[in-house]
Parts: sequence; structure tokens; C-alpha cells
Amino acid sequence: MLALALAGCGGGKAGPDSNERRGVAFDCLKNEHKLPARLSGEDAIQIGNPRTGPRVRFFLTRGLAEAEQFQGTAEGTIQSGSALIYVRRNGDKVLKQVEDCIDNL
Repeated sequence: MLALALAGCGGGKAGPDSNERRGVAFDCLKNEHKLPARLSGEDAIQIGNPRTGPRVRFFLTRGLAEAEQFQGTAEGTIQSGSALIYVRRNGDKVLKQVEDCIDNL
């Protein structure tokens, strides 16, 4: 009986987990905007060339994304909710398409 009571406690989530958001963003980038996107590792999406194309990294919370920026390891990023967009060398058109997909999560 105690196990049933504990199973119902604290199980609510504030929103979709980072993998769900990554999947939705990947679908948007690949299918709606026809960008050369691919999943990278367990928490990122790479668009185009790995050295020059934008990369989106997803965090569990907005706070973790902010912490990454404050630690100085995310220079040149744009934060969108719990994701960081590593801009790199891209035109405004590509960046706008990436932001459209990430901002709508």
C-alpha cells in the first residue's frame, strides 16, 4: 500500500523532457524547413557542417542552460528556453529557421 501512495507523489512534470523537445525541434528543422539536421549525441541537433553549422543543445531546465552560459563554456550562443543555439558561421536566414523551431517548443 505504501508503494502505491509513493508512486502517486511528486510525479508531475513542468513540461516535456529535453528528449521530447529535441524530437519536435528535429522534425521541424528537417521536415518543415528542409535543413540538413541530424541528431548529435544525447542532447543536441547539428545542422549542416559540424565545424561551421549551427548546433542546438537541450538542457532539462532553463536554469541549466543559463548556468552553461555563466560558466563561460557557451560563448556565442543564443538561449531559447532550455536550449542553447550555438550560432557559428551562419546567415540570418538559417538562424531564423532554427530559432523558429526552437522558440515554438
